[in-house]
Amino acid sequence: MDFRSLQLFQHLAQSLHFGKTANALFVSPSTLSRAIQRLEDECGAALFERDNRTVKMTQAGEKMLAFSQQTLSNWSSLKADFDMLNPTLVGEIKLYCSVTASQSHLPNILNLFRQKHPQVEVKLSTGDPWLSVSKVISQEVDVAIAIFAPDMPKDIKFQPIDSIPLLLIAPKDSQITSLEQVDWRDHKVVLPEGGPSKRIVHHWFSEMGIRPKVYGTVGGNEAIVSMVGLGCGLGIVPQVVLDHSLASRRVNRIKLTNIEPYQLGLCCLQSRQHETLIEEFFNQPEFQ
Repeated sequence: MDFRSLQLFQHLAQSLHFGKTANALFVSPSTLSRAIQRLEDECGAALFERDNRTVKMTQAGEKMLAFSQQTLSNWSSLKADFDMLNPTLVGEIKLYCSVTASQSHLPNILNLFRQKHPQVEVKLSTGDPWLSVSKVISQEVDVAIAIFAPDMPKDIKFQPIDSIPLLLIAPKDSQITSLEQVDWRDHKVVLPEGGPSKRIVHHWFSEMGIRPKVYGTVGGNEAIVSMVGLGCGLGIVPQVVLDHSLASRRVNRIKLTNIEPYQLGLCCLQSRQHETLIEEFFNQPEFQ
């Protein structure tokens, strides 16, 4: 029995879906199935009841879940104890965030951390913000900058660091500078195809009683800014993206006072939050 197998089991116990767990933890479905089968062989009991449509945890699976949670928590605490034996922190910490966050929020965070712990190597990777939580769960990274969502997994620790307002944007040539000028029967909208923006934007349209005419859906807020700048329609994006986008000069910004902002924050696994490097990263004065 190894820690990776316990991590796979623990995620599957929450998702109850082999495909979702395989995608989230970046393994193939067959690898996941083999790992669960090995655990069941070692336990001598079925941990899940599964058929072509459903996955249910057995009574043995419930007991195994409690064991895995305790075991992974103990391992995290032990590693933290080992780290405390060394008065000068060394090692590496792996971070993940979007390109925008790497420009807007990460510099101040890293400057403070590196001043306090100069011997710690920081490894940064950037990409789609949708992937932040899954990369933490799979332990590809130790910490990520993520956007809070109501369905965030329970095994994720999330610490807010900023609130980001969302703005309506219109092509510069449209001369639209206020919400009152928008006739939603005439103007098309570029929508996000996924991520936290999709939930917030669709909820706003619903609350406002607006059925938007959709030009198209795109991945990423930067792409929405570019599409709107090219005259494809209107869009709703976080202010921080506009502040760091070269395409923002081609759009007008329109304030929306009744739309949910992004809650930006740091996230890590609950079971790893007391590892020394992760704890030090979260406990910087800027976040207190």
